[in-house]
Amino acid sequence: MTFLIQQTLIYAVPLMIVALAGVFAERSGIINLALEGIMIFGAFVGVLFVNLTQQSGIFDAAKEAGNWVALQGFEILAMAAAALLGAVFSLLLSFASVNLRADQTIGGTALNLLAPALVLFLIRIIANQNILQMAQGDAASWFMLKKSFFGYGRGDDMGFFGETFINKTYLATYLCILLFVLLSILLYKTRFGLRLRSCGENPQAADSLGINVYKMRYAGTTISGALAGMGGFVYALTTAHCASTGDVAGFGFLALAVMIFGNWKPGNIAASALLFGLFKCIAASYSSIDINGDGVFLLSEIGVSPHVYRMLPYLITLLVLAFTSKKSRAPKAEGVPYDKGQR
Repeated sequence: MTFLIQQTLIYAVPLMIVALAGVFAERSGIINLALEGIMIFGAFVGVLFVNLTQQSGIFDAAKEAGNWVALQGFEILAMAAAALLGAVFSLLLSFASVNLRADQTIGGTALNLLAPALVLFLIRIIANQNILQMAQGDAASWFMLKKSFFGYGRGDDMGFFGETFINKTYLATYLCILLFVLLSILLYKTRFGLRLRSCGENPQAADSLGINVYKMRYAGTTISGALAGMGGFVYALTTAHCASTGDVAGFGFLALAVMIFGNWKPGNIAASALLFGLFKCIAASYSSIDINGDGVFLLSEIGVSPHVYRMLPYLITLLVLAFTSKKSRAPKAEGVPYDKGQR
């Protein structure tokens, strides 16, 4: 059960934070279909930051001394770099949607096509291969939290809570959860959040009250880009061994499905992300899941083809959207270029 919970969180948390990224953009009135592309770009930037920092030797002494606090700071810096460049990359969508009043769906699709091509091009230049990895070691040895950091021996038992939520986990997972809570409060309990949401519902009314719709849409999309970039690096860190390959396994599109299924509400999005994360966990680790703790790996022994498990998250996505999309209530003005002279 510990393994199942840990793996579910690893897959659910990037979905959750990237789905919230979509909410910020769409609540401001911009459809951000570029979440997949921004995740790919953010993953590349975060891995590149780790690679270059390792080559410079800044954290070598901390690694040799086992200073896990300093290494967690290194991880946070990489997350910040991915968020910053993700926000910059999202400005392409903001400019096209706000200034040029271009079709937002086409703009997002264009960024989704641009990001993997650009990332693979840069990886070929930097690494002369199709994958960019850490310069030394792996994500687990550098960034994973272990029981030894807290004074426990290798054979000591930390109890269910400690073994599940502390041992062999990543600080990035919990930072994303904390950010999710804080930004949800920002969106629904502050003046800024109210103004942002008003621009996605009725921008003309918001403008009549002195709210700068253009600035709010830029702000919403920029926050969206930062969260998606960070989510891309967290995905690469926790599931791809801190490597960038120009691909995030469709997590950006799954995050869009989570956002729609969650009806653009943070509480529903968190529950939806856990559901989708569970199925993604089953797809990736079905042969290692011991449901009852009796040493029997039931899912691998019932004779179901592995391809069925791998398709499961995407089949669930299609089924969920087919039965719930009619009841979803998107922001009224999303996707509509704002015309200041229109009433």
